[in-house]
Amino acid sequence: MALDATGLDSRHASRHYARRNQSKRFAMRRFVLLEVACHTESHLLAAAVAVGPTNESPFFDDLVGEAGQHAVWDRLLADAAYDSEAHHATARFFGLRSAVIPLNRRGTGRRWPRTRYRRQMVRRFRRKPKGSRYRRVYGQRWQAESVFSRNKRLLGAALRGRSDESRERECLLRVLTHNLMLLAAAEN
Repeated sequence: MALDATGLDSRHASRHYARRNQSKRFAMRRFVLLEVACHTESHLLAAAVAVGPTNESPFFDDLVGEAGQHAVWDRLLADAAYDSEAHHATARFFGLRSAVIPLNRRGTGRRWPRTRYRRQMVRRFRRKPKGSRYRRVYGQRWQAESVFSRNKRLLGAALRGRSDESRERECLLRVLTHNLMLLAAAEN
């Protein structure tokens, strides 16, 4: 399972155009953050959360818990935005063998982390040869980026809804549409 998030625009005008135009008519509205847990081989989305502009980290437990209800997962892959000892412990609580989340040093320099699972990540992500197992495993996290690329290419990067609630519903419908398109393509 790979976790990641992307922002979807609230209007069809590009951010550059809206900034350049400077009129009230094109004032930027809030964007919606779509956070998903996806299967790295099939690109099916197992869980999704759509919220207003915020940090990705607070919805980690919800995503992992929901994805765990739909399938049995072995490993969790995420970027440094999800790096916290609590998230590593949550992953173990849900039965994930390992959570591969690179260390986000948070401006502390080269100090050794004080917590168990973050220390484990430092040991695993130290300079390793190119073919090392952990680099190969973490390289699969980019499958989440491929999911977002495909989703935005086929369904667009802008939302049509005007209220926050309708934008969130539209994001969840996009997730459902994405999964249905993958299943339909697999049948053919």
